[in-house]
Amino acid sequence: MLEAIVLAVIIFLLIHSSVRNFKVEGSSMDPTLESGQHLIVNKLVYFQLDMDRLSRIIPFWQSTATDARYAIHPPERGDVIVFHFPRDTSKDFVKRVVGLPGEEVEIRQGEVYIGGQLLQEPYLSHIDTSRTSPTTLGEKEYFVLGDNRRTSNDSRVWGPVHESHVLGKVWLVYWPFSDARLVSNIGELVPPIPR
Repeated sequence: MLEAIVLAVIIFLLIHSSVRNFKVEGSSMDPTLESGQHLIVNKLVYFQLDMDRLSRIIPFWQSTATDARYAIHPPERGDVIVFHFPRDTSKDFVKRVVGLPGEEVEIRQGEVYIGGQLLQEPYLSHIDTSRTSPTTLGEKEYFVLGDNRRTSNDSRVWGPVHESHVLGKVWLVYWPFSDARLVSNIGELVPPIPR
């Protein structure tokens, strides 16, 4: 009985540390995600390993890295992520990553440009007319936007999201069951037309 309880606790902790639930509230991610849908968020994909700490624990391991490294990969363009809202970390938001660390992001007539290149966004149902001045992201900053730009409160309003606020990548919609599906990473830069 004790073994079963210990095993159940270990399994619970593993699941709890690798995924989490999230409920969509509002229309800022329409049509990709709708209000009321329940999501599974993969926390492991962005898990960071402290290489220096590992080198102190594992014998014969010499680490040259002074910073943490992602176990799988950092957030990528097109990823739909859940993160702590930068202005109030007690709230969690869901948005799509469009700008990566070190990039210059600009919005002209609703179209996103990364370093002067147009970002193809097939997930949008309509283009709004918003615009922003060119913004250069810091080393650990991400520019995030909702797929429904008309109603989205996002990086256009409150700036980039620091990597320390990112909780995980949206993996799938599981409720309502009729909407169950995987959420894919979409978004490509269009090369500039040579003149």
